[in-house]
Amino acid sequence: MAEEKTTEALEALRRAVDELDARIVELLAERSELSSQIGRAKLGNGDAVYAPAREADVLERVTRLAGGRIRPQHLRAIYGEILSASRDLQRPPRIAFLGPKATFGHQAALQRFGAAAEYVPAATNPDVIAEVERGNADYGVIPIENSTEGPVGESQDRLVETELKVCDEVTIAVAHCLLARCPTEEVRTVYSHPQAAAQCRRWLAQHLPDRHVVHVASTGLAAERAAREAGAAAIANRLAGEVFGLDVLVSNIHDSSNNYTRFWVVGPRMSERPTGSDKTALVFSIRDRVGALRDVVQVFAEAGISLSAIQSRPSRRRAWDYIFFVELRGHAAEPHVQRALEAAEQHTVFLKVLGAWPLDSSEAVGDP
Repeated sequence: MAEEKTTEALEALRRAVDELDARIVELLAERSELSSQIGRAKLGNGDAVYAPAREADVLERVTRLAGGRIRPQHLRAIYGEILSASRDLQRPPRIAFLGPKATFGHQAALQRFGAAAEYVPAATNPDVIAEVERGNADYGVIPIENSTEGPVGESQDRLVETELKVCDEVTIAVAHCLLARCPTEEVRTVYSHPQAAAQCRRWLAQHLPDRHVVHVASTGLAAERAAREAGAAAIANRLAGEVFGLDVLVSNIHDSSNNYTRFWVVGPRMSERPTGSDKTALVFSIRDRVGALRDVVQVFAEAGISLSAIQSRPSRRRAWDYIFFVELRGHAAEPHVQRALEAAEQHTVFLKVLGAWPLDSSEAVGDP
């Protein structure tokens, strides 16, 4: 008798879930129709389908409405695909990333734009930007910094040259695996992206000493090469093993457990408007005189603007000449930030705003 009552109670709960599913589907259909109308309005205004500031607002609002009853990461996953589908109704954006499939760049692009976007693999990170410049993609996703290996120089250098702007950011956890179709003891060659190999250098030295480590353009390409060659392995993510038919010989071979990579989304324009919680990136060079860098930094200090990052890199114009990459809190369109940028420019040889985006967008998902 008790078992029958338990079964009846379970069936009643399932019927209630079915009723809720029917309501959810109906609401999703209504939302889809509204998204289509928004898309037509955007087309008439010449607005971009992808609007990072709006997306940040939506995620903050649904998280607040959940009131802790749904975990934020679960809401992000759910809304990621709902909103990706909404963009598809308007016009699915074409997203360039460092290919082939299953690279960390591909993972970051999927995290930001969802399954409904169209994806354009590129051979190198500079080529990702070139695809957007040529109009073959609407946006590009490029790595800008790794938590253990530091800045990605080729991305920084290309951003100095391009007219594209950074409009969003996404951060992913990096977990490297050793992938192959043979046992570990039969591995003679290891294919890897240079940064991935650097992040696993201690593990390689301890477990695969004297193996030939060959650097390639991406972790996805490393997996693709390993899949075609006997006695070869790749350092890549688990997804790459699934895509290219490789076994995971060893998981988590990275030397640091806190291994993250930040990616920037680049497109024709920066985030469309300030949200009140934003970041701006800029690059500048300074005159060769004592205190020049201090003077630039002081401008932002006096304006009450926090600098969250400052990095130097060779300018490639002449020996021992450097440019500085800075990230600050605030949106370049805000009047007080604009005034500070104009004042800082007086102390520089050149100053370029690379872009602006919602501060918490690395935790957000998109909404059209």
